[in-house]
Amino acid sequence: MSSSLEFADYAVFIIYFLVVSIYGYIIYRKREKNEHDAKAYFLAEGTLTWWAIGASLIASNISAEQFIGMSGEGFFLGIAVAAYEWVAAIALIIIAIWFIPVYLKNKIYTMPQFLKTRYNETTALIMAVFWLFLYVFVNLTSILYLGAVAINGLAGGDYLHVIMLGLAVFALIISLGGMKVVAYTDVIQVAVLIIGGLVTSYIALTTVGRYFGVGEDAIAGFNVLMEKAPEHFKMIIPRPTATSTQLEIDKYLTFPGLMSYLAGIWIINLNYWGCNQYITQRALGADLQTARTGILFAGLLKLLMPVIVMLPGIAAYVLYQGGHLPQLVGGKDGAYSAMLTFLPTGLKGLSVAALTAAIVASLAGKVNSISTIYTLDVHKKYIQKGASDRAQVNIGRYAVFASMVLAVMFTWNDVLGIGGVGGFTYIQKYTGFISPGVFAMFFLGMFWKRTTGTAAIVGVIAGFLLSVLFNEYAPAMFGNETLLYTAWPNGKGGFEIPFHICMGLSFFFTMLLMIGISFAGPKVNPKAFELDTEMFKVKPQTTVLIIITLLIIAALYVKFW
Repeated sequence: MSSSLEFADYAVFIIYFLVVSIYGYIIYRKREKNEHDAKAYFLAEGTLTWWAIGASLIASNISAEQFIGMSGEGFFLGIAVAAYEWVAAIALIIIAIWFIPVYLKNKIYTMPQFLKTRYNETTALIMAVFWLFLYVFVNLTSILYLGAVAINGLAGGDYLHVIMLGLAVFALIISLGGMKVVAYTDVIQVAVLIIGGLVTSYIALTTVGRYFGVGEDAIAGFNVLMEKAPEHFKMIIPRPTATSTQLEIDKYLTFPGLMSYLAGIWIINLNYWGCNQYITQRALGADLQTARTGILFAGLLKLLMPVIVMLPGIAAYVLYQGGHLPQLVGGKDGAYSAMLTFLPTGLKGLSVAALTAAIVASLAGKVNSISTIYTLDVHKKYIQKGASDRAQVNIGRYAVFASMVLAVMFTWNDVLGIGGVGGFTYIQKYTGFISPGVFAMFFLGMFWKRTTGTAAIVGVIAGFLLSVLFNEYAPAMFGNETLLYTAWPNGKGGFEIPFHICMGLSFFFTMLLMIGISFAGPKVNPKAFELDTEMFKVKPQTTVLIIITLLIIAALYVKFW
């Protein structure tokens, strides 16, 4: 077993790099005649197929923080962490049926444009600036840092900065071609991601089988996991009691059982998949049926993701408990890298390619969204109002380059301290506080005609402040046991309310506040969207996809409840 790469591994990786680069160049040449068409560049308007939209959604979503972070949570929590993926599949159904028709009917191309159209210019500008800072200094930096650290560990050397630059340059090459190049290269990226991820999971299961004497058989290895770690195959984390250990309490703090399903996990998923430029941009240039099919295809792929990013973590836990994983370093976040050491030469290169595909696709998608928001919602409106299509495309490319340079600068020596808290935690920490307010603003703006611009601004601010209150100060101010929550000892001398419950409480009170403020306005806000039942109707083939997804999810929960 070795973490270093050999010639065959490098050969596999180089083949992957060349295939993606050449395919991206072919796609770019095909759209050369529309090279300076702004909507073609930012949205690939009308040219993305359903499978390209679905694959691009997954490729942009799955990155190093999922491979490393979610595998680590699989090591720590077990299958309960799969709820993030399986609830996401249901959230994507909701987005496809009810959110996307609103965006497409009102010709919404960016999330700040939605806020300007529905509320006012001030709300749109505030959120545009916020999203730009969030995407550059939280998402780009954490993806780049965690990705470089993970690949550096697999390469078995001290190449962190070289790998960081390589990832940034690779993502830039793809991003500068515009959304169409990003989306279609994502098809290859997600194929490599899934194949490489499944290979890693298969090797993990056969390794478990070998070490526990049942043969190198994946199914037998999976049965060993269920036998040796039955608590890791329960979807619902039990509520702690007076006799619970700190480890059991820590698990509940991370994922508070049924309360997660009544509170935060829905806000996380609906906000991420439905109110996020980085994600929705893939579908905003398509017609309704293509967008819906692509989103539902992404939902089906989400059902597979726990096998790829979580199962190796559970395998690592069982091997570690059995004394068969001495190479595990760095606690739970080292689980995925430790399992990759079992891969034979060649397949290790495929796994590195899968990890790189996830990182590069996420980076490319993120910088494309940054350039879209900056160009269409800031530069064209406030700096160069009469910018031609050619000028907009050029500004978009400058924004791509500038955002990546900034990310590299702030990641180079980990100025932001990402390594101290971990990339997954870093992203959750800075996005989770704002999610309740943002989702409340979008949800009420779409479906309640009375919501006012004042309520929207107050809602975003209040959602953030309430998140800070419940996460940081509520136990000390109001006590550890109230009608609203129970705070649990965190093992660090303090008490915490589970994060998902904090999000649910923040969202609930933000909604009440926004509704109360809106009642002071007109019964129908002049900027309210016109909705009709026809726009929410689905075709039979769409219904079939929805039913298949829901049946699979139901079967999974019946099996692992």
